[in-house]
Amino acid sequence: MKITHIKYPFVLFLIIGILQACSIKKYIPEGEKLYTGAELKLDTTGKVNGLKEIEKELTALIQPNPNTTFLGMKPALFYHYKAQRERPGFIYKFLNKSFGEEPVYFSKINPEQVEELLLNRLDNNGFFYSKSNSEAVLEGKYASINYSVTVQSPYTLENYQLDNDSLPIYQELQKIMKETPLSKNDRFDLNLLKAERERLDHGLKQRGYYNSQANLFIFEADTNQYKNRKFDLFLRLKKEVPKKASIPYTIDSITVYPNYSIEGDTIPISEQNRTAVNGTDFIQNEYYFRPKLLETYLLFNEGDLYDANTSKITGDRLSSLGSYKYVNIQYTELDTTMTNGDGGSLAADIYLAPLTKRSLRAEVQAVTKSNGFTGPGIQLTYSNRNLFKGGETFSLSTNFSYESQLTSGNNSNLSSIAWGLKGDLIIPRSIPFSPKNFRYSVPKTKISAGVDFLRRSQLFTLSSINGSFGYTWKENRYVYHQLDPISINYARLTNVTEEFQTILDDNPFLRRSFEQRFIAGLLYGFTYDEVSDLDKDYPIFFSTNMDIAGNLFSLIDGGSGTIIGSEYAQYAKVDADFRFYLRWGKEQTLVSRVYAGWGVPYGNSETLPFVKQFFSGGPYSVRAFDIRSLGPGNFNAELEDSTTDYFDRSGNLKLEANLEYRFPIYSYLKGAFFIDAGNVWLTGNYDDLETDQQDSNFSNNLFTDGKFESDWLKEVAAGFGFGARVDIQNFVIRLDLASPFRVPYQPENDRWNIPFFGNNGNKMTLNFAIGYPF
Repeated sequence: MKITHIKYPFVLFLIIGILQACSIKKYIPEGEKLYTGAELKLDTTGKVNGLKEIEKELTALIQPNPNTTFLGMKPALFYHYKAQRERPGFIYKFLNKSFGEEPVYFSKINPEQVEELLLNRLDNNGFFYSKSNSEAVLEGKYASINYSVTVQSPYTLENYQLDNDSLPIYQELQKIMKETPLSKNDRFDLNLLKAERERLDHGLKQRGYYNSQANLFIFEADTNQYKNRKFDLFLRLKKEVPKKASIPYTIDSITVYPNYSIEGDTIPISEQNRTAVNGTDFIQNEYYFRPKLLETYLLFNEGDLYDANTSKITGDRLSSLGSYKYVNIQYTELDTTMTNGDGGSLAADIYLAPLTKRSLRAEVQAVTKSNGFTGPGIQLTYSNRNLFKGGETFSLSTNFSYESQLTSGNNSNLSSIAWGLKGDLIIPRSIPFSPKNFRYSVPKTKISAGVDFLRRSQLFTLSSINGSFGYTWKENRYVYHQLDPISINYARLTNVTEEFQTILDDNPFLRRSFEQRFIAGLLYGFTYDEVSDLDKDYPIFFSTNMDIAGNLFSLIDGGSGTIIGSEYAQYAKVDADFRFYLRWGKEQTLVSRVYAGWGVPYGNSETLPFVKQFFSGGPYSVRAFDIRSLGPGNFNAELEDSTTDYFDRSGNLKLEANLEYRFPIYSYLKGAFFIDAGNVWLTGNYDDLETDQQDSNFSNNLFTDGKFESDWLKEVAAGFGFGARVDIQNFVIRLDLASPFRVPYQPENDRWNIPFFGNNGNKMTLNFAIGYPF
């Protein structure tokens, strides 16, 4: 196996590598040979599993790497040699500084040291008594090394037990060992033993052993009892373990400082600023946080055994309140520790440094949308943290934007003015439940209310009022829930122009979508997300949302189908988003995604409300098509001489799939290649709406072309593209250029297209967006 090392970007070498016109052989000093790499050959004695993994691990130990080779040349070394001349010139100085490598000579290689590393790694993995040797291969000015390793059959575990001792800590260790991941016939692995030590130490720290350390444990492997490469593993403590490391600690006192200053200002303790709640003291000069409420976020009490895990979770809970920028839990050993033979005592001090209580943020935005609308916007947000001295955060935001559609054709010269006001109150607990009912994370109650106004020139004015009441909480590191038992939206369409009225008259499906003014129901979202765990090579992401509306109104409307004189929507909607990430190398990722969403109107509704319908196309969907430019099915709104194409292309069923390869280019600049596919369709019975449409001006039948049928695969849109992203600490600015290779709204025999070069259907679409598409 030849060891090579490609260090620099392919494109740079392609450009500058051709500059190497001469062989580097003449630059090699007399008496030196250039090291060109090594080959590793493995032989086995007996049965050895996972030989490829062993070979890969051993190969990584062979150092140093030879100079970089590209297309049979060594440009990096060539630039170095050129730069060493008396007058190297500016170009070679620059190339050497940017890409040059110092030569790796054979005289620097120490094969004996490498052999020792190889055998040591095999010993650490249980392949005791393996053998290795090396042989130098000299060819003129060049030299390489051949390493040969004979791998013995590994030693496997027969018994794992704890040495007996009367100390109480041994009893706790015995309990922790029952959950060990080590099992009979496991191969000896030093890394597994280190992990087992860490697990034992972590277990003791959850049982009061405040001064426990992993390096206090010793493993002894006994191979003398067996002749078939078996070993017994014994665990014991070091002989001279400090007494304080072998005794449990209890929490003797808890003191909380709710408005501590990071600058180190001391808080004078007096009866006026001290409040005791369930044995916990709260000391604050100024009454900042209600002690009775803050106490519910603490998961340990006076008299409890010290528990490192509980302490960490308590710190996380206090940080998640949103009121503090600094949370520090400190423990101090009390003087009684060394006089009490059964255990020690700790004083717990919790220092909480508040965030700035009030803030005002202004954001000026420049918006460019895939549907052609472009314009400026401004958003003002006022925040008040710890509003009622219980960690509550109130925010009030207002936004204003103006957009104008710059596209040509019938949709040009459209403009819109949008204005909104929204208030949010986030309470860091689930009303009416206590925070102590949720151990992992503090649930939050969110109450929202807002108004929105949209004036679209030449078409309509849409005003709406919305409100919601719900909860969000994390069940564990990966699982997140959101539940809104109350969600209400009332929208009213006014100032309808003759042009838009014609659109509504021509499209009863669209008209019915706008007639449903009231949307009231229940929302639930579930998310399982491993992506943020960088230790996982194959993380997954799964999210699903359920939206059920109108059922309560249907029980109280008396059969009228209206509430306070307005029609309400009744439907059920669900969607699911699954993603699989394959990570390897340095920042290289292959992401596959499948998305499905389906909404079913029933009872009082014939269609989904317009704002609840599915759309396809755009920077977060099928990127080879503009936003809302696909579907339903093979319906082609572009054939209509009107502005309807923006409104008609929706459905109550959506299917999408994406595949994207992400890779680094240089520093913060990343690249990607991707394939997207998907569309939206109509499902259900629209006979009444089709009857209403018979006298309309549509030349294509929306309901016939848009229905989901058994041959739906023929109506899937697909595109290919590539992109560049600037990723600075997870703030991503993205540009994606894509072109379709399947256009569903073209004639059935003319839907395939050559991306970027074909003349069929859509040409190229440039998407600008913030954040990754998925």
